[in-house]
This record gives sequence, C-alpha cells and structure tokens, in this order.
Amino acid sequence: MTYSERAKAFAALHQPGDPVVLYNIWDAGSAKAIAGAGAKALATGSFPVAAAQGFPDGEQVPLEFVLGNAERIIAATDLPVTIDFEGGYARGPEHLTANVKRLAETGAVGLNFEDQVVGGEGFYSIEEQARRVAAVRAAHADIFVNARTDLFLKEKDAAKHAVLLGEALERAAAYAEAGGNGFFVPGLTDPDLIARVCEGCSLPVNTMMRGITLETARQAGVARCSYGPIPHAKLMQVLAEHFQALE
Repeated sequence: MTYSERAKAFAALHQPGDPVVLYNIWDAGSAKAIAGAGAKALATGSFPVAAAQGFPDGEQVPLEFVLGNAERIIAATDLPVTIDFEGGYARGPEHLTANVKRLAETGAVGLNFEDQVVGGEGFYSIEEQARRVAAVRAAHADIFVNARTDLFLKEKDAAKHAVLLGEALERAAAYAEAGGNGFFVPGLTDPDLIARVCEGCSLPVNTMMRGITLETARQAGVARCSYGPIPHAKLMQVLAEHFQALE
C-alpha cells in the first residue's frame, strides 16, 4: 500500500459507535506483541516512550529518538501507525511543518497534536492553536491529525468539566476548520459529557480509556479509544511482581 492508501485506511477505522481500539505501545517489541494479538492499528503514547528510555514526559525525549523509534515500529509491522507527537517539538508554524514532514517520512500515517503549552503554562489560545494545526496539516495532505485538547486532563476536578464543554467544542470547530481529522479529549470520563462532545463535534472523537469502558465509549458515539500510559504501567507492575515472587 502507498502512504496515502495506508493513511486513508487508518482514517476509515474511525467510526462513531464502533471505535478503533489503540492499546498504546512504545517500541518495536510492544508493537509486534499488540499487532500479533489482532490490533487493526498501532499508536504510541508519549509517556511510555519516555518512561521506557528513562526520560520524563513532555518532549524530554530527543526528537531524533522519537523519529527513529517511529521508523523501527513501522518497520516491525504492516499495520498503520500513529505517533504521539505532543506539541510538535516547536511553537512556530514553519518549524512545526518541518518536524511533521520528518515524521511523515518515517511512514507514520497519523499524530496526536496537543494544545497545552508543553514545558510552559496553560494552553495556546484557540486562534494560535488553529494556526498550529494548519501548520501541521501543511506538512502532508494525508496524515491523520488527531487534534487534542488538554482542557479536561488539566482540570483534575471532574465536577468542573461540564463548564469546559463550550470551550472544548469551540476548539474542536477551530481545529477542524484548520485541517484536523480527529478530536481527542483525554481526561473526560463522564459518559454524558463524552456523548455531548460526540454530538457537537464534526470530527471523530477520541477518548482515553481511564475510568470508562469500551461499551460506555461505544454508547457515547466515540470513534477512537486509546489507553495512553496504562499498558506500559500495567506491564511494569507485572514485571516488578514477577521479580518479587522469585524464590
């Protein structure tokens, strides 16, 4: 398959109510394990990629390693692969476009692209982040841009999530107009609010599966379910437990 064909096949997996399940991986070995278990697509998570190499999260993994890691994962499997690219390792449009072009050259058919200021405070304004999404889109016509808002993830009090819904949908609309293909709302766990995002958003919606079930996500109309740091954390716990059980 050509790059364009793989990208379009990946995009077609995003069906509201019948979501593609992305059990996040971090290297070629974990990619092969999940692919062998029957996955339809693969996605890295920035935290497990960082943790597996001894780095903190938040673009602390060198960009060259991220790109090389993507190449090794893509070479290990025939499945479409999307990369958690955090904030694109840049702020300005030209630098963003250049970085995403390099990512596309690895064969990655998608990326997560977040609106928090990585390494800084708060969020990019809707207007600036829309320009940033447009710069990501300019890198490649076919790459799947999963535009992520961290509004809910940063607000730890779930009781306040309802008041953020309006801004979240405003961001979704702006990101869609700028060229986004999906809208990612990590941290949002209330089924009713998830359903309202799905209803009010023109893009397929991605949830992080912490505190919700696949059936809940399906009922809400979610099109993509990802697990972020959970698979890596569970595996590290099992590894420690196995060591502790040695006699």
